[in-house]
Amino acid sequence: MELKHRSKDVVEGDERACHRAYLRDLGLSDEEIAKPFIGIINSWAEFHPGHIILRPFAEEVKKGVLAAGGIPFECNTIALCDGLCMGHSGMKWVLPSRELIADSVEILANANRFDALVLIAACDKIVPGMLMGAARVDIPAIMFTGGAMLPGYVRSEKREILSTHAREYLGKLRRGEISKEGFLEVECAAAPTFGSCAGMATANSMSCLAEVLGMSLPGCGTAPAVEAKKRSLALQSGKQIIKVLKSGLIPSKIMTEEALENAITAVMALGASTNCVLHLLAIAEELGLKLSLQDFDLISQKTPHIINVWPSGKYFVVDLERAGGIPAVLKEIEPLLHTDAVTITGQTLGENIKGAWVYNREVILSRDKPLHREGGIAILYGNLAPEGAVVKQSAMPEEMKIFEGQAKVYESEEEAMKAMLASQVLPGDVVVIRYEGPKGGPGMREMLMPTATLVGLGLGSSVALVTDGRFSGASRGPCVGHVSPEAAAGGPIALVADGDLISINIPQRRLELKISDEELGERYQKWPGPKLKESRGYLKLYAENASPAHRGARLKR
Repeated sequence: MELKHRSKDVVEGDERACHRAYLRDLGLSDEEIAKPFIGIINSWAEFHPGHIILRPFAEEVKKGVLAAGGIPFECNTIALCDGLCMGHSGMKWVLPSRELIADSVEILANANRFDALVLIAACDKIVPGMLMGAARVDIPAIMFTGGAMLPGYVRSEKREILSTHAREYLGKLRRGEISKEGFLEVECAAAPTFGSCAGMATANSMSCLAEVLGMSLPGCGTAPAVEAKKRSLALQSGKQIIKVLKSGLIPSKIMTEEALENAITAVMALGASTNCVLHLLAIAEELGLKLSLQDFDLISQKTPHIINVWPSGKYFVVDLERAGGIPAVLKEIEPLLHTDAVTITGQTLGENIKGAWVYNREVILSRDKPLHREGGIAILYGNLAPEGAVVKQSAMPEEMKIFEGQAKVYESEEEAMKAMLASQVLPGDVVVIRYEGPKGGPGMREMLMPTATLVGLGLGSSVALVTDGRFSGASRGPCVGHVSPEAAAGGPIALVADGDLISINIPQRRLELKISDEELGERYQKWPGPKLKESRGYLKLYAENASPAHRGARLKR
């Protein structure tokens, strides 16, 4: 059954004469005013490569809407680039921006009385923010994601690279393993085209998950930003939203509990970003669905990691596209999925992937011969993380999956970076970075710089990193994040002292501080309380109201 057009609230009746006058001022005729109004919410921005390409895609979407009988109205929301915010205080605003994006979708859709939405985004927090907004508004909506960057090429090393390598090469530069000229060559080659970073970091992980959830058209998740297929998908997305509007299909009927479980299964098979945990938890809360860290770990234990894409493999997202894309991945793990989940096409997930085929078994491996028997992410518990911690086990060296070392404690990312570059971090250490959680950061900064620096310094197989902050989807190595409760909430990570032994055991899912309960209690009694870093503005609001990481680091409503 077709939904009532909300736009009638704006255009019908004598009392709406002024409203119609404004619309005529925009060039609309009476015939066009009577058609459904489609909000095109675009996160186009000039400051980063993932979003600068979205403006032409919006034009294709609008062509599709017009061709199918709707009237498109393009609006904007904000977009931050994790890569450009990395390694400095700007990163504090990135995760909190997800909440503003969701709010802006809600405000634009409801205040303007749009009948349906096309959400256009790329990159890490914008895609989940828009999906959260779509869930909250719950009118017909389709997601169009901007697509992956192509990898760069370093001629001197005869190898393809992505932007993250430029950070890892900093450590090599400091160790004298690469010249200034070689370092500059990497810098100039690392980001060769528009689009989201070329690996399975958070941006492309979330684009893939939008497809798995059923909110974007098949093929949208991996199609490169600079290829013609992407423009075609934009046009088709514009046409499809009119079909979706006529059918009455809404996000809550697509992003169901079964669809979320499908998304978690895909996270594990893809070796996707740990940030997906935060985002899927937040989306579930918007939908009123129950989802917990335990769900992620249970699914991880029965889902093999089969995608050989950076940082959990050696290939890139464009190679995944050539190998068959997300439909081929889902076809390979079909027995683990709820194939009757409804999607934006109007068909079930199973129907969407019926003809899918794997074209390259080096990129998409079989379930029987996976890269890893378990999924890409593991959830750890113990006296250091009573509410859980998250680790990308697929990007961790095998020899580090059971590790014990002495803690070196730092109160911020900057302190830890200074120590690493001063050669104060040694093999066998466990670097603890605290007061970087949702409240303590505030903003739960993504810390790719420390992880990339450890790898570049040659310590990626001998030093572990534990934090109540989070890591980039491009991070690799022995990195345990999202430790909950965080230090600022009085979590045990606040009580760790230099020299304490910390044990990480991935197979047993344990993260332990090797001191007695009595000693832990005594330290808590002496603890001076949280160190809150912000006293004004949006970060203060976020610090005061953010839920813990194990619940998605979402603003409490």
